[in-house]
Amino acid sequence: MSLLEPLAGTVPAVWEKLDDRWNGPLGDKHLERLWTGGRWLEGPVYSPQGRYVLFSDIPNDRILRWDETSYQVSAYREPAGNTNGHTRDTEGRLVSCEHGTRRVTRTGHDGSVRVLADGFEGHRLNSPNDVVVRPDGSVWFTDPAYGIDSDYEGHQAEIETEGCHVYRIAPDGAITKVADDFNRPNGLVFSADGAKLYVSDTEEATIRVFDVVNDGTALSGGEVFAECGNGAFDGIRLDTAGRVWGAAADGVHVYAPDATLLGKLLVPEIVSNLCFGGAKRNRLFLTATTSLYSLYVNANGGPEAYDPRS
Repeated sequence: MSLLEPLAGTVPAVWEKLDDRWNGPLGDKHLERLWTGGRWLEGPVYSPQGRYVLFSDIPNDRILRWDETSYQVSAYREPAGNTNGHTRDTEGRLVSCEHGTRRVTRTGHDGSVRVLADGFEGHRLNSPNDVVVRPDGSVWFTDPAYGIDSDYEGHQAEIETEGCHVYRIAPDGAITKVADDFNRPNGLVFSADGAKLYVSDTEEATIRVFDVVNDGTALSGGEVFAECGNGAFDGIRLDTAGRVWGAAADGVHVYAPDATLLGKLLVPEIVSNLCFGGAKRNRLFLTATTSLYSLYVNANGGPEAYDPRS
């Protein structure tokens, strides 16, 4: 029995085609609303082993779990440190960004929680937002100040790090700053080969792309890859064709590897983040304001750092 009764339903899946290379209809003709009742949902991550999605309800300070076999939603962790983004590391362990505690943590298979980062050069982090793991085991995360701007998503406080940056945690635990010229870095994702890193800047409404250099320890470049035409970008993902899928105010924007805007999936709520899941990684899951949505698409998501199907 679920702790949180699902309020399911469907709405039409409206695809806006903007380039001839983007063929439609692109999978399901409807969006499944798997659950609604959140305040500001974020950070979906799919577990191929457990066949479930974890996602955050940041202001309500809880991580929720949607089960793919039963369609039930339950509380995975509550309180949860106003957790935002999640991913899985190279061993399948959950890695999370916590606004309220201003740290990045890893949950072991036994349920134990280990702090990976909570400060840099003697100063507390702002409010880690989103996180990805490179195949070499390094953990990369963004650190805007949304969790300390007010008490809504965390606890109001002053910035101690002289800005909002992108950081890397080495496999040995060493933390380095890899990008320091962002306004509010947010979503991030690696290319399949780990050679490029895409990072959204929500306040600038852009996605930038960097080359990963120095044996995977640093970044260079940082050119603007895309500018958002509606609202701002939040979470981002790549599919196996190298297309970039970006969460935005009107839905999900899909870009070709050459940065051409191919099309949009229009969603009735502001989309905060997304992930691919399902048996073939062709089920798109969306956190959108109060609701968790999904639909099957004619694309396959790139694997997370750990995925036994890879």
